[in-house]
Amino acid sequence: MKRQFIFGVVGVALAANLALGAKVYLDSGKDVGKDSPYENLEMFSYVLEKVKKDYVDGESMTYRQLVRSALEGMVGNLDPHSEFLDPDKFKDLQSETKGQFGGLGIVVQMRDGYVTVVAPIEDTPGFRAGILSGDRIVKIEGKSTEKLAIGEVLKQLRGDPGTEVSLTMQRPSTGETKEYKLSRAIINVDMVKDINGKREFPIGENRIGYIRISQFGERTAEELEAALKKLKAQEMKGLVLDLRWNPGGLLDQAVEVCEKFLPRGQLVVSTEGRNPAQNSVRKAAGRGDEIKGVPMAILVNFGSASAAEIVSGCLQDLERAIVVGEQTFGKGSVQSVMELEGGAALRLTTAKYYTPSHKVIHEKGITPDVEVLLTDDEERDILTKRAPGGVESLLGDERKRVEDSRDPQLDRAMDLLKGINLFSERNGKSERVKSDKMAAKGAEQLTR
Repeated sequence: MKRQFIFGVVGVALAANLALGAKVYLDSGKDVGKDSPYENLEMFSYVLEKVKKDYVDGESMTYRQLVRSALEGMVGNLDPHSEFLDPDKFKDLQSETKGQFGGLGIVVQMRDGYVTVVAPIEDTPGFRAGILSGDRIVKIEGKSTEKLAIGEVLKQLRGDPGTEVSLTMQRPSTGETKEYKLSRAIINVDMVKDINGKREFPIGENRIGYIRISQFGERTAEELEAALKKLKAQEMKGLVLDLRWNPGGLLDQAVEVCEKFLPRGQLVVSTEGRNPAQNSVRKAAGRGDEIKGVPMAILVNFGSASAAEIVSGCLQDLERAIVVGEQTFGKGSVQSVMELEGGAALRLTTAKYYTPSHKVIHEKGITPDVEVLLTDDEERDILTKRAPGGVESLLGDERKRVEDSRDPQLDRAMDLLKGINLFSERNGKSERVKSDKMAAKGAEQLTR
């Protein structure tokens, strides 16, 4: 009798537990069913099988091809920067950060549904052809890019050195459409250059130095260190750091560049994502400000993106530099690259960058302290002067016009730095102002 009683109690308990579990399952199913991975994976498997077996031209299709195509579509629809990388694309990505790869030398991304040029890389076929930031690639080899994923666009732009590719470009500012036939080349990138496109770094008028960073690759901070050493030896009294048409690059290099101008321990940039593991704080870990007391101006434009925006936003926030030029591109998201089986990789947007004052960069950009806009002609002339042999390729009046043309953004930055030094001298070292930005207010009056 006792044994039957125990079995009865256990039976009732099991029945109650089963009923409760069923209710919880049914209740949760009301929500989970709408976005259940199991139901959707079942649908995916069904479609995969249907395509593999019944698609009219699918005789040679493999499951590998179909799944990779599905991954490309899924990740490519998230945002312009996330991408499923097959082994070849992953190798290309690794090559870019090392400073050498094959192609046309134009950095592109999807913007407002168009394949848009972020910036042409200096000394490359795209740069020498006169392609500008903001130009849209509407056709490649006569075929529309409208439905192409950004990865497919990059694949078509790259190729063996010496091979040609035709592009149809549209310039939104003028509505002009133009055809280009470009020859691919090995893209070797010098990250840091002087005003003459070399690595000599002569001191300018009024002892104001000039450094241009074209991209943030593995050697950028190292090359910047060498440039600063040469300028300091010439008793530099001001520095223009030119980040125009700089499409960005490696976060570590952006942080190391900021370290050259900040005290050790200073916050440079933070990242925040849905996964707490993506939240990070990057602080200056260098030797401290290497040109302490020397005022700085940073040049930016629409072609300044990603790492270039981190540097300009950080030094602007901390009032270490005055930012001069135009609103930047607004690419301030973090892409984590995860290697996958078989040599492929997943590049996924996992967080956003924030400046020291917690301003978001993504889709906002950096607003300059002093706005100086360029016309298309002024921009074209500046890029022509930068291109090796650019001025020499011109004839007669056109060549003289470009040679005599000015760079309004650089001129304004130089004037501000001269004014800051003059203002500081008049007010004495003890009142040298708390920051260059504050000094600039006084300098504006002196340079007008």
